[in-house]
Amino acid sequence: MTTPQQVSLDWLTDPADEGHVPADLHPEIPHPARMYDYYLGGKDNFPADREAAERVMAISPMVRISAMANRAFLQRAVRHLAGQGIKQFLDIGTGIPTAGNTHEIAQQVHPDARVAYLDNDPIVLVHSRALLAGASQGTATVVQADLRDPDAILGDPHVRQVLDLGQPVALLLFAVLHFIDESDDPYGLVRRLVDALPSGSYLALSHGTGDFVPAADATKGPAIYRNASAQLTMRTREQVLSFFEGLELEEPGIVTAPLWRPDQPILPTDAETGIWAAVGRKP
Repeated sequence: MTTPQQVSLDWLTDPADEGHVPADLHPEIPHPARMYDYYLGGKDNFPADREAAERVMAISPMVRISAMANRAFLQRAVRHLAGQGIKQFLDIGTGIPTAGNTHEIAQQVHPDARVAYLDNDPIVLVHSRALLAGASQGTATVVQADLRDPDAILGDPHVRQVLDLGQPVALLLFAVLHFIDESDDPYGLVRRLVDALPSGSYLALSHGTGDFVPAADATKGPAIYRNASAQLTMRTREQVLSFFEGLELEEPGIVTAPLWRPDQPILPTDAETGIWAAVGRKP
């Protein structure tokens, strides 16, 4: 089976139609999922995505390191949660698939692990469904949904078919909440989702921060995203900690992504990587 790293956007075009790209992908507008794919060294992005990503990296050279650290944190967190006996995962804002996806990591521990992937980007949905078509273990589904509508997520029949929300679930929100503006009440959205899950469930999230960026540069990165399909709202450590209100934080608490239960030697830059990360258990 072709691995996600080997896939490029070439397959989205129709040679008989002079390389036409489907309009709903809006290739002329930078998209955070495709920019993130570029940070990770992927090929699933358009020129507009690459140009915007390069502008961000020119302002903050650490952004590529942060993206890779975030991906590694996802894999460690999923492995940890599966080790705690969790077999159900609700992964919202999953992004374009790459090596070591949630179901792949979880099913290494529990072959019968169940995963519901949710995203609102059509290119993510197509890639994810292609990836899952080759999966031979466990159960997984890909659903088009928006984090801003938690009730629709919780009531979606495809989600309900895969996940038993009466049993513990790991809610995964990796690098997605910084695309939710304050006016959309991100804390209320997370609380609604967590409240719907039973005791013994977990919240695992990562969030971009400007805590380690000079004040003069703190607004430059978000300004580039104003021309993208989703805006960027960086939050402080204290603000990210608020998402875990009422939950029991797993050790080591809220730290930068590379420092959450690292499985590689710690580097001097790890303490200032611009991604806060944490996992909390619902008592």
